[in-house]
Amino acid sequence: MSRIIAKKRHTIRKSQAQDLLADLQKQIGSSAALFSSGRIEILETDAGIMLYLVDKKPLLMHLGGYVFPTLKGLLEHPIPERRVVVDSGAVPFVIKGADVMRPGITSISDDIRAGMPVQVVEERHGKPVAIGISLFDAGEMREKSSGKVIKTHYYVGDELWALEI
Repeated sequence: MSRIIAKKRHTIRKSQAQDLLADLQKQIGSSAALFSSGRIEILETDAGIMLYLVDKKPLLMHLGGYVFPTLKGLLEHPIPERRVVVDSGAVPFVIKGADVMRPGITSISDDIRAGMPVQVVEERHGKPVAIGISLFDAGEMREKSSGKVIKTHYYVGDELWALEI
């Protein structure tokens, strides 16, 4: 596992922060208010990952052209939106970076759209274990009985998770 190194870090203007939170609200609705702060910074990394530090914590990121909470952001501020729940049999594979397969899913929230970020949550404790891009809308995902349905991008234990600021 390679380490991600922070390259640039700077505070954004209030108008930029409002635009960021408006983009986030388009993704997760009213839960975006949980990530509001008087100080939001941009952190650019050598891996090309754009993170947003909310009160000096990496709680938001750009993923697939969208603003979405990081795993640490979802742990600190759990949200009910964009949620796919996987059973305990799928968790060991997902936390090693495997894509999410349809048989391992127990629950799918209605707001999932193809090509947009989703959180993958484990069934027992309701904790997020990965963030990925959905390959199908919620309805299509429910109809499927096999195959890959979420492309995993970040997971517990990866280089983004281990990033120290």
